[in-house]
Amino acid sequence: MDLFGKDFICTQEWSLDELEAVLELAARMKRERYSPRWTSLLEYKTFLMFFYNPSVRTRQSFETAATELGGHAQFLEPSAMRLKTATTAGETVEDAAQVMSRYGHGLGIRILEDKIGYYGEGDELLREYARWGSIPVISMAHDKFHPCQGLADLMGLRARLGDVRGKKALLTWGSGALARSWCSVQEFLLVSSRFGMNVTMAYPEGYDLDPAVIAQTQANCAANGMTFEVVHDSRSGYDGADVVYARNWVTPQAYAGGLLDKKGEIEKAFQHPGWITDAERMRKTNNALFTHPMPVDRGHEVTDEIASGPNSIIYDVAENRLHVQKALMALTMSDKL
Repeated sequence: MDLFGKDFICTQEWSLDELEAVLELAARMKRERYSPRWTSLLEYKTFLMFFYNPSVRTRQSFETAATELGGHAQFLEPSAMRLKTATTAGETVEDAAQVMSRYGHGLGIRILEDKIGYYGEGDELLREYARWGSIPVISMAHDKFHPCQGLADLMGLRARLGDVRGKKALLTWGSGALARSWCSVQEFLLVSSRFGMNVTMAYPEGYDLDPAVIAQTQANCAANGMTFEVVHDSRSGYDGADVVYARNWVTPQAYAGGLLDKKGEIEKAFQHPGWITDAERMRKTNNALFTHPMPVDRGHEVTDEIASGPNSIIYDVAENRLHVQKALMALTMSDKL
């Protein structure tokens, strides 16, 4: 399958066969982590990384991936570059993308939360770089989607559950002191529904996600003969769940003033203190796995007992980011596969 040069901005834009190719290669790379068959796939090649937002796992996993493939990952902070913005003069996306395409072999961009002024701005930026550049653009998390996280989630679920088709996935909102974007939870909705899971969303009134993503999730479930359900209480969604994904996210009004109202969103979140994944709720499940993209807001989104318990796969999923990203970089950047 030829994926060389293909952008990876949202999993929904790739066919199931293409996604399966990534997952299959990621599993092989995980089993044979330092095999010589992988260690020169990106020899002398550079993966450029634009970090508008800081990270823990994202930078570490992409840099490690590039190193283990024999290449190099270059960390770039846009704030230290002379780029044009809405308020400053500088280099246009067209010029920057075309020049970077002469230097590197892939471009990762991470932009979300307080680095955008409205929902969708980050997605627009990635697609503008993809439009003008001639190297693959990979989302390292932006305001709409987090495709690498979505595949890492699926890889983790399959390792413990086998075929996930027909299993019940609960995505539940959690209270917390972090005003989180929609990217990870929206990607989870798309991936879980695309691969044949029954999906339940639980969140307080007023925490709706992107209507287009919800419509696509419904369509994915319908195409697979599965169910999609939305509930607005903090308990009923756990009934019979095989997977629980608990995470805080902001309201649709988060950017009403032209920038993220982080303080206001945190204050709103603490008006819903009962929204926490704990042992009592997990007992209602089908001995469910617990997952989360991290960082985990322990004591608000989930209790320590569950986050560190035997059914938690949060560290497995975090590790899978490395292997998924290695596979993606190899498939989209290497001419040696």
